[in-house]
Amino acid sequence: MSQGVGPTAPRRRVLVVEDERVINDQLAERLRTEGYDVTQAYDGLTAVERARADEPDVVVLDVMLPGIDGHEVCRRVQAQRPVPVLMLTARDDEADILVGLGVGADDYLTKPFRMREVVARVAALVRRVDRAAELVATSGSAPLVLGGLTVDPGRRRTVRDGSEVHLTPTEFDLLLCLARDPGQVLTRERLLAEVWGWAEVGLTGVPTRTVDSHVKALRAKLGPAWIRTVHGVGYALEAEVPGR
Repeated sequence: MSQGVGPTAPRRRVLVVEDERVINDQLAERLRTEGYDVTQAYDGLTAVERARADEPDVVVLDVMLPGIDGHEVCRRVQAQRPVPVLMLTARDDEADILVGLGVGADDYLTKPFRMREVVARVAALVRRVDRAAELVATSGSAPLVLGGLTVDPGRRRTVRDGSEVHLTPTEFDLLLCLARDPGQVLTRERLLAEVWGWAEVGLTGVPTRTVDSHVKALRAKLGPAWIRTVHGVGYALEAEVPGR
């Protein structure tokens, strides 16, 4: 799944952070064959420095690292500049995953994983920034006001009952997508296509809890009543929360 690098197209940069050298080298080699410029780091502190110096377009980041762990690496990298992060974890534990999303990760994969899925998810993350710009363009720059909730695409700010809610870039993009059609149930597949860009890289039909995990993190910040679950289908943002 090549990124389609042409003679004038810029090569996207990926930073691979994994302390197991065999896995790190395999990931780096596969991504290079797909047309990416790849740099590697084997510990947390080196990863933060490489991210600062190289300004990658995507970071593939293992959670368990020597020095500082992947969550702290993600926190420090996002403080330097927003960058899409794919976290690799050996634990399919919801609390661990939510911590990763809370510090700014966009997606996660549980080990063991298939190389082709890593490549596909990296390709989707490369497109995430462009997709965020498209969401703003199609929503316009005027704030979306839903009862006590205001979503401002132009300034990328969210205000609930007069107080600003600090969201990660992916949380904001997810909320904006839901806010464009308040009250309408959006399927997980549609959200993965519009927010994460999965359809463009052939990830349709892949089992994932990515949307569910991000919705749970978003509810923790907005309050549980704002996002309605339709079991087996998807999610809807309430146009007006009862009792407000």
